[in-house]
Amino acid sequence: MISTVVVFFLGLFFAYYIAKVPRVLKGILDVILTLPLVLPPTVVGYLVLRLVGPRRVLGKFFLAAFGFTIPMTWWSAIIVTVVVIFPLMYRTARGAFESFDNTLMYSGQTLGLSNSFIFWRIRLPYCKQGIIAGCVLAFARALGEYGATSMIAGYIPGHTATISTTVYALWKNNQDAEAFKWVLINIAISAIVLLAVNLLERREKQKGVTA
Repeated sequence: MISTVVVFFLGLFFAYYIAKVPRVLKGILDVILTLPLVLPPTVVGYLVLRLVGPRRVLGKFFLAAFGFTIPMTWWSAIIVTVVVIFPLMYRTARGAFESFDNTLMYSGQTLGLSNSFIFWRIRLPYCKQGIIAGCVLAFARALGEYGATSMIAGYIPGHTATISTTVYALWKNNQDAEAFKWVLINIAISAIVLLAVNLLERREKQKGVTA
């Protein structure tokens, strides 16, 4: 959940500004920002570990400045999950922003509305469906993340364990009943999220019909 919230704001920020840059630069930035989407999760975890490991640049900085290392902590799982799910939110939000009718923005500007007001009160509601879809995809991907998380956070019960790593650890130790319980929990959470999104979409369609 924390990683989804972080990616929501990061995705909106990058999608909004990159949608406005020249095509060539946009293509280059797209490749860089969406690369984690096509790389194997273990490769993403390895690359993040190369950045934040205790003998690497960022890892040395945190160790010297704050006295702790990043790997094998609960928030290291958040960091790597953000990297993995960011492309889903970014690409979906950028597509929504690019479909925005700019005449609405120009109309708001002629009325003296600030860019901040136009973004939060006009652009964002207009692109709501695409942004919600990006959030759902990101959350679902975060819920099922295993490879990158296991590389950098490992499995420490009650500390760095996620649903995916817990299922694998229980299955590996022949605790099939406990593993299946967590599988059902995962399915239930995913089903509730998708059901909520479908209800929101249905409500929006009903509003459009009545309008």
